[in-house]
Amino acid sequence: MDLKLINDQGQDAGTVAASDALFAREYNEALVHQLVTAYQANGRSGDRAQLTRAEVHHSTKKPFRQKGTGNARAGMTSTNIRRGGGRAFPNKPDENFSQKVNRKMFRAGMAAILSKLVADGRLRVIEGIAVEAPKTKMLAGKVKNMGIDSRVLIITPEVDDNLYLSSRNLANVLVLEPRHADPVSLVRFDQVLLTRDAVASFEEMYA
Repeated sequence: MDLKLINDQGQDAGTVAASDALFAREYNEALVHQLVTAYQANGRSGDRAQLTRAEVHHSTKKPFRQKGTGNARAGMTSTNIRRGGGRAFPNKPDENFSQKVNRKMFRAGMAAILSKLVADGRLRVIEGIAVEAPKTKMLAGKVKNMGIDSRVLIITPEVDDNLYLSSRNLANVLVLEPRHADPVSLVRFDQVLLTRDAVASFEEMYA
């Protein structure tokens, strides 16, 4: 298939040949959902810690006598059904949230996301993007001249210091290399701007 190529002013500048397997794939919502969920889960850290019955501070004294009170018998106050007691199944720092995604599934999911972006008109291709100095105003002006007024993900094969520093203070702009592009970022941003070389990089990795 052919992807529409734009120039620095957001005007049509021809087309770019692209792989049908990567940019014209049938959308698989269940696979994309699984891919995004797994990516977010793999980024979680097990930093939660709750106390068991053995770890809470409590007295081993019997709270009340065994018979005659009308209450259910109780041996100590650390039980999980009492206020201040320990948890029956506590969360621990060594909890593992990771989910396995096969390489074939990951490639198919990324292709489905890219194809959906093309079908929805949210993906654009440009010859290249660079700024002469690390100035936020320069990159913001380039993005505005392209007619992009929403959140945009820019993917280019090489992110130099000028481009990185120029995008760092723009809340609606993120610049990544193709190898760092993740499913969450591709889904989250309203527009995705690829350079011609980034298209070739994606085809090399996923097609």
